[in-house]
Amino acid sequence: MALITLSNAHLAFGHVPLLNGTDLTLDMGERTGLIGRNGAGKSSLLKILAGLEKPDDGVMQIQTGIRREYVPQEPHLRPGATIFETISEGVAEAKAIRERYEAHADGEDLDALQTRLEALDGWNWEQRVDETIHRLDLNPDTVVDTLSGGLRKRVALGRALVATPDVLLLDEPTNHLDLNAIDWLAGLLNNFRGALLLITHDRAFLDAVTTRIVELDRGQLRSYPGNFAAFEAAKQRELEAEALQNARADKLLAQEEVWIRKGVEARRTRSVARIGRLEKLRETRAARRDVIGGVRLDVDTGGASGKIVARLEDVNKAYGDKQVVRNFSSTVLRGDKIGLIGPNGAGKTTLLKLILGELAPDSGSVLQGSKIQVAYFDQMREALNMEATLADTISPGSEWIEIGNQRKHVMSYLGDFLFAPARANSPVKSLSGGERNRLLLARLFARPANVMVLDEPTNDLDIETLEMLEELLQDYDGTVFLVSHDRRFVDNVVTSTLVAEGNGQWREYEGGIADWQAQAARTAQVRAQAARSSAPAPTPPAPVAAPVAAQPVAEKRKLSFKEQRELGELPARIDAIEKEMAQLAAMLAGTELYSQGAKRIAEVTQRHAALDEELLEAMERWEALSTRG
Repeated sequence: MALITLSNAHLAFGHVPLLNGTDLTLDMGERTGLIGRNGAGKSSLLKILAGLEKPDDGVMQIQTGIRREYVPQEPHLRPGATIFETISEGVAEAKAIRERYEAHADGEDLDALQTRLEALDGWNWEQRVDETIHRLDLNPDTVVDTLSGGLRKRVALGRALVATPDVLLLDEPTNHLDLNAIDWLAGLLNNFRGALLLITHDRAFLDAVTTRIVELDRGQLRSYPGNFAAFEAAKQRELEAEALQNARADKLLAQEEVWIRKGVEARRTRSVARIGRLEKLRETRAARRDVIGGVRLDVDTGGASGKIVARLEDVNKAYGDKQVVRNFSSTVLRGDKIGLIGPNGAGKTTLLKLILGELAPDSGSVLQGSKIQVAYFDQMREALNMEATLADTISPGSEWIEIGNQRKHVMSYLGDFLFAPARANSPVKSLSGGERNRLLLARLFARPANVMVLDEPTNDLDIETLEMLEELLQDYDGTVFLVSHDRRFVDNVVTSTLVAEGNGQWREYEGGIADWQAQAARTAQVRAQAARSSAPAPTPPAPVAAPVAAQPVAEKRKLSFKEQRELGELPARIDAIEKEMAQLAAMLAGTELYSQGAKRIAEVTQRHAALDEELLEAMERWEALSTRG
């Protein structure tokens, strides 16, 4: 059932159409991810759906009585209020009705109040607020005026979540959240019963939450059923088909242009229909929406650093009573790409400063390598002067920049990061959040560095730019320190992770976040088994009768006839399961399945998951019988 329907919407800023006759419906129970390039108009579309802005043209129909909650990138919070008071604003109606019900005001219909209170789940609003504050790791008594931008975003998110709206509109909800908070948010949104539309660059979060992806591309909306992985597969096929169709059209146009320019004899015999087709081909070619250029990233690594970047031995660091680094030892080599993982406030920045020699340890030793040139990407964008122009930010006082052995004009270099030449003299403050991050990347890569420190570089960047940044960092010859809660980005870039395990303890794991979680789970399992095996056996109660003679240890039981037959059939069964799984995997990777509707996609996905479990059970059964056979 459609809660909001947007029809034939138009919206433009200057000569750039952000919405060009677009249609969109938000259905009950549907979780939609809105993706597109920075500046494509995603946030503007969200504001229109929230009722905060109006399109230039078009119609929006909203079901009567629905509640909408919108969390922008830069939320507005009431000055002077505490975090508890601010988040409680999300349940203001439930709070007011319960107060009226408990006061037994004269003339009030208590049955009607109770019905409305139950509909709003208002009897336990304090518990909902407390749980949300705890999950977002906030202090309820803190005044919101003192909070950083990231914490203000968390408070606004909490205010929307406790309201249990019919339509929830979220603009980059995972920014500044740590991994535990992101997992909690994904679980909450998966249980959300209304319509959800969210903008996020976090591909793992999209995979975990969404049931549909909507792409905003040059004023048009395209809808794809399934999560982000399904969208990627369908989009790849679509782009290949579009490229082939465009190539054929261009070839035919070229042939017709040659024909129309032939001599007098040919012009006497040309047909009116053929001329009409040529004119139509010209119009189609002119109107075609070619894929616009992408960000072109390059980086100057400068001179190579020494083989050892840093060596730390038994390093300790504390702030007052809080130990943030305890007995930490590690060696960082040239070319390492290290991710720092931990909750906000765990000490990731402190550990980085210790490694880079910017902070002295309380005890222990830190040896710095030679010829180190460090470049920083700051998530708070403090390195940007809001009043400076884009050109001065990249190359102050010069129209040229040197990147390695290349010399580029600043206009051309800004164009590599999708900034038009006309914007080169615009102030930084005129840019959106994603554009400021792009500018910071451009500034970062314009300076020679063999050690790169990236603090939340993925915030506000579009997915295409993220993928290109991943490729650049994978090919980068220098050393990378990456602080990010974007699982996919970390897994695609780092070679090892430093993980905060509480009480100042840091442990190094090979690989990214997924590898760390798998290794940590195996370690916990081994420790649990060791604890069980080392636990003393309980003392038996005193016997009340004559003791029974000890029984001999049972010999290994041979396979029964039925088990022997099962063992013989298992290889064929395993082979059949693997073949069916391969067929389903091919369907999920293709495009035909995604034209058969959401129900069919769900059937194939569920069958593939069931076969995976079935295969695991069959393999375990085969192994168990084989050891006895």
